[in-house]
Amino acid sequence: MYTYILRRLLTMIPTLFGVTLVVFFIINLAPGGPVEKKIQELRFGGMGQVAGAGTGTGSEGGDTGISKEVIEALKKQYGFDKPIYVRYWIWLKNLARLDFGESFTYEEPVLDVVASKFPVSLQFGIISFILTYLVCIPLGVIKAIKHGTKFDLVTTVFLTVLYSIPGFMLAVLLIVYFAGGSFFEWFPVGELYSDNYDDFTTFGKFVDRLHHFVLPIICYMIGSFTVLTMLMKNSILDEIKKDYIRTARAKGLSEKVVHLKHCLRNALIPIVTGLADFLTVFFAGSLLLELIFNLDGMGLLGYKAVLERDYNVVMGLIFVQSVLMLVGRLISDLIYVVVDPRIDFS
Repeated sequence: MYTYILRRLLTMIPTLFGVTLVVFFIINLAPGGPVEKKIQELRFGGMGQVAGAGTGTGSEGGDTGISKEVIEALKKQYGFDKPIYVRYWIWLKNLARLDFGESFTYEEPVLDVVASKFPVSLQFGIISFILTYLVCIPLGVIKAIKHGTKFDLVTTVFLTVLYSIPGFMLAVLLIVYFAGGSFFEWFPVGELYSDNYDDFTTFGKFVDRLHHFVLPIICYMIGSFTVLTMLMKNSILDEIKKDYIRTARAKGLSEKVVHLKHCLRNALIPIVTGLADFLTVFFAGSLLLELIFNLDGMGLLGYKAVLERDYNVVMGLIFVQSVLMLVGRLISDLIYVVVDPRIDFS
């Protein structure tokens, strides 16, 4: 087992190298960039003519209206005065010190920028992940036990309707109906807590947070809720048809023991696959949901970084998310061994 873990950890190195290499070259070769963006800001800010000493047609910078010296200074400031492969090598050396550089947009270290947005996505990611598994697994088991009954039919229709509604559309509907849009004003919209949050007691702060979290959490969960429930149900139904279940019933065991003791453990094996991404909840983020609910999280940060060509932030986010995904996959494989002792990676 230790050999397998070591081997998997070693294979992560070339994988991460390949991911960062491809992403780095793609974003650096794409049209536009921080230098071009800064030039546009100078031109539209009225500084171009001062820097270019004229209308731009007679300046050294050509029709940009910016002198060549200014352009070269900008390239040096952002590190674009070196070839792309040199810049990538410098980025790798800085990565060894966990230095992702400075954000071009926020003009702060990337880690500080990510840390400032991290709590929002962390809270919603962990809560939605835990609630999804706590609700979906028992619900899937009950649906399998009551397969074909009225309860199974009604819940299936309900889950299918939920699955057909995009998360951002559900967010709009919830706001319209329950957040003061046109009907009820039961829940607030925007931010994580009220303006007078500091004046509340400990229990009051908990209630206030919960009050703000209800609508976003529902929208975060809707995507995986139906899939996980139906996966759990179908997994149980597949196990029920196997010979060892018939043997357990032939011994006179109750249906509760058959389902919860003998069947459930093997039925959980496909569910464990979803645990591979559990570490990514630390960087969970949805651009549309964050825009609708006015939440400043990782989704909005990633979108702005791409839009603003903030390469250091983009690379930092992709690298950390890739590491979390690979480690999550490894932990998922190890959980397989716990759930099914027949699996042996040695």
